[in-house]
Amino acid sequence: MRAYRLSAALAVFAFTPALAFAGDTEWRRYVIPSTVTSVDMPVSIFTSDAGPPEDGTGRRFFTEDRRADLTVQSVPNPENELPATFLAKQRPPAGIIYKRITSDFFVVSSIRKDRIWYNRCNRGNGTMNCVLINYPSEEKRQWDDVVTRISRTLRS
Repeated sequence: MRAYRLSAALAVFAFTPALAFAGDTEWRRYVIPSTVTSVDMPVSIFTSDAGPPEDGTGRRFFTEDRRADLTVQSVPNPENELPATFLAKQRPPAGIIYKRITSDFFVVSSIRKDRIWYNRCNRGNGTMNCVLINYPSEEKRQWDDVVTRISRTLRS
């Protein structure tokens, strides 16, 4: 039984992106020129540029194995709505596990199909400036510090 547990633990780490929890992760500031929205991005983790997001301006990135993705985007908010109003209009899915809303930003997160999705949007001048991160739920602990740094460095 002990050997099985060790094998299972090693299997999880073998498939976990090593850089998601390594201390030598390389970070760079990513900027959306049109809105001057910026965020610290772990470029040694999100190595593949997937092009612009479906809505708004910005970029989408994947890990090399495409198991996790990061989107940095600015979405038009021409009426400069408060984050609570903007979020309600987006019709977020039911079952949100974590939600925090202030007058300056909102954060929502949950699990869907064994993947954690995390969305933070800061209110800008006529935009909502967002990071969206998706990654395997079984890797939550390995991703916690990465997600926290990305979220805390988002600037509008």
